[in-house]
Amino acid sequence: MARTSQDALSRSESPAFAVGLTGGIGSGKSAAAEIFGLLGAAIVDSDAIAHALTAPGGDAIAAIAQQFGAQYIGPDGALDRQRMRDRIFRDPPAKARLESILHPRIRELSIAQAAAAARDRVPYVVLVVPLLIESGGWRSRVDRILVIDCSPATQEARVRARSKLDAALVQAIIAQQARRADRLDAADDVLVNEGPLEQLTARVTRLHRRYCEFARGGAGRL
Repeated sequence: MARTSQDALSRSESPAFAVGLTGGIGSGKSAAAEIFGLLGAAIVDSDAIAHALTAPGGDAIAAIAQQFGAQYIGPDGALDRQRMRDRIFRDPPAKARLESILHPRIRELSIAQAAAAARDRVPYVVLVVPLLIESGGWRSRVDRILVIDCSPATQEARVRARSKLDAALVQAIIAQQARRADRLDAADDVLVNEGPLEQLTARVTRLHRRYCEFARGGAGRL
């Protein structure tokens, strides 16, 4: 996958060899990231950062309350996720406004965490970004894009099992994300995750060895 000179300028913000891990909801991003972390990679999880930003006292809470109203902040001071989810699914401009609050903050903190990991001399950094394909700015900050892939039926089954959301809502969430074909087209590496955890572990372990080799030799920086 070609990288432009502008990509290289943006990429310099995060000096460690970086893998952008993405995939649709229910694909197994968190499970794969956990295995990479156990193998020694530094994990920078944009979802975890988003949760911190919208937790009680989070840096995004005041801006969200100002933009959407205090009713979107729960009694505990955190974002009322259910209320906001209902809003953005029926109001696309509201989704864009929420993203304009969260995404710059997530990017800034992700870059800072990746830079800190590089100073700790980790073998490489895994940036877990569900919207990596949708948000073009992320592509220039990684050396390789790894897509965790599974069928839509598997996605739906996993999400319904863990969250108890109804089928229509799960399908709506999947429909709002990047098309599977677009993710696969953008990928440098694809990890198929349809089987048991042991299979995923073996596949992540093979990729880990490969990424360690890339990081040592500079391969993958285009």
